[in-house]
Amino acid sequence: TEPIAETRQVLVQKKPDNWRDLTISELDSQLIRKPEELARKMVYVQEGSAHTELLREISKETGIRIHMAEVPFEAERLIRMVATGDIDYAVCDENIAMVNSTYYPDIDVSTSLSQHVNLAWGIRKNNSSQLLEALNSWIGSFRKTSAYALIYAKYFNNSRMGVMFTSDYFALNTGRISQWDDLIKMYSDSIRWDWRLLASLIYQESRFIPDVVSAAGAYGLMQIMPETARHFGIDITSSPKNNIKAGTSYINWLHKIFDPKIEDESERLKFILAAYNAGPGHVLDAMKLAEKNGMDPQKWEDNVAVWLQKKSEPKYYNDDDVKSGYFRGKESIAFVSQILDRYSHYRNILPSSPEAK
Repeated sequence: TEPIAETRQVLVQKKPDNWRDLTISELDSQLIRKPEELARKMVYVQEGSAHTELLREISKETGIRIHMAEVPFEAERLIRMVATGDIDYAVCDENIAMVNSTYYPDIDVSTSLSQHVNLAWGIRKNNSSQLLEALNSWIGSFRKTSAYALIYAKYFNNSRMGVMFTSDYFALNTGRISQWDDLIKMYSDSIRWDWRLLASLIYQESRFIPDVVSAAGAYGLMQIMPETARHFGIDITSSPKNNIKAGTSYINWLHKIFDPKIEDESERLKFILAAYNAGPGHVLDAMKLAEKNGMDPQKWEDNVAVWLQKKSEPKYYNDDDVKSGYFRGKESIAFVSQILDRYSHYRNILPSSPEAK
């Protein structure tokens, strides 16, 4: 059928014990980041998988010798074995690796060993033309919807992005969402946001865990990258307060970019949320592509969101008007929808009051 998604093959390896104390460059220096660095390493792959042929091609192209062990284990078991230290390296598909990295934060899955390839359904060749036509028609239309982005993010990319919970801390009789409500209220004023909206964003990023670190190195309640915090002169690791301060400083910076470009306030919010996740460059690229292709560059749903997702296709990320290159937009589309859905939920269970505006 037409592709329903895409993936690539990645190396699964364990981070050093002190990885939380390392800068990104220091961490990179202790991990394998290039295929040729696999020389004389033992790498485990699932028996009968495409990963075997990939490692053989890498050995042939680079002239290095990779020790390979084919085992009758599924990818999830191999990843668990890396996490527990039973093996050092495994190869699996990125979508599976990303899901499992949520459960095993000590593993690294960011070293790519292949180009992106399409994932599709296979059907019987003979007497299946009607089924193929029906599937392709449905896939073509469904891939453009926000529902597809939500489902894909939930099950294949990052489980914390696809799960929509209220906080364990929340209780109707307390009128609170998290233990950080007072800080959230204080800093929401600095960006002129409803505090419940900021709380929804923070939950999406960290589930209100103050010291969580992402696979990419983002830290804390608002998952701020260290280089972003340095730009604002804030130590994001010193306290939850400083982490929220850095996050809201970044949001204010995004407002300066998008406020002059998008008139409608509710639409503008979607662009800012998307940019918080994707970075402003990719969202600005999608706006240019939308306008260039006859869509409204100031509307998110069914307009700019469509083109953010299309930035994963070579035809569009190589467009002359695109400045930030390739981007897989599904996660960012889901990010926006989930934050706004949870915000609506928070408003229903916590009506606005003079103390909680």
